[in-house]
Amino acid sequence: MADRLPRLRARAAMTAAARAFFAANGFTEVETPALQVSPGMEPWLVAFETRLREPFAPGEGRAMYLHTSPEFAMKKLLAAGIERPFQLARAYRNAERSPTHHPEFTMLEWYRAGEGWRAVAADCEGLLRQMLAAAPAALRGGAGGFAWGGAVCDPASPWRYLSVAEAFARHAGVDVLATAPAPLTPDAAALAAEARRIGVHVGAADAWEDVFFRIFLERIEPHLGQGAPTVLYDWPISMAALARPHSVDPGLCERFELYVCGVELANGFGELTDADEQRRRFEADMDRKEAALGLRYPIDEDFLAALSAMPPAAGVALGFDRLAMLATGADRIEDVLWAPVAGGV
Repeated sequence: MADRLPRLRARAAMTAAARAFFAANGFTEVETPALQVSPGMEPWLVAFETRLREPFAPGEGRAMYLHTSPEFAMKKLLAAGIERPFQLARAYRNAERSPTHHPEFTMLEWYRAGEGWRAVAADCEGLLRQMLAAAPAALRGGAGGFAWGGAVCDPASPWRYLSVAEAFARHAGVDVLATAPAPLTPDAAALAAEARRIGVHVGAADAWEDVFFRIFLERIEPHLGQGAPTVLYDWPISMAALARPHSVDPGLCERFELYVCGVELANGFGELTDADEQRRRFEADMDRKEAALGLRYPIDEDFLAALSAMPPAAGVALGFDRLAMLATGADRIEDVLWAPVAGGV
């Protein structure tokens, strides 16, 4: 641990700075259980499963999961009247370990009732500047900012706001929205043809979203957050997850992602409050998960009930370990963890 101690002390200072930022902006720190009936419904995430046994109850108990994000529980608090909750939550994702992934990690998540996604994106701007200031300058990368993989990024510089369509056009020469004439049934063949045209390999069975991410990861993501943080917004509606539809363009949704040094740091939404539409998305996601991974997770019915009572809101989940890694110039996420999960690659 001795070689990691300077970065770990910086992480501790950044944790205190984060709490100070949210206290100064009228947020309430909350705690929600990691053990949930549904871990999160993203099609490609694998959860840790366990069984909950009640005292004196017969049988083997019921299946429960460690959450992949505290999102469901925090939105229940929004529905209960907590208008600005934030949480530094432990989150869990199985089958994930790399320089930027860890099976157990810290998710910094917060919400603003009655506000849109640009308000929480503005929070990101203030938060990153304050947290970077808490990290000793001797640990940072070039230009006094974030650093990773040879790239540098200064959050004090003007932030770049770029739509998904603009990013595909600028960095890949692809009109991605033209391949999605019907928002819920995008044309995989058309996007695959564009991918092949620019030299990106696609598989015969790749769906539209598969091709989207092949192009994105190869041609677009490395350019994001270079020099200054990049907020990528206006995502296709077929990739909305828990975001509400765009107020003007039905083919888009109110989702944004934050990138620093080519690394995805945060994912935020103008939150969907239509329980019927959310159920439809969950069921479609579980169909995809079952086809790809042979897994299917239950829907949290209490969460869907809470959506009907939830006020209009926006929220974001930020990878705190990644932020500490970027702020201290570390090469791997494990370099900023006090006690990494045993094992490794």
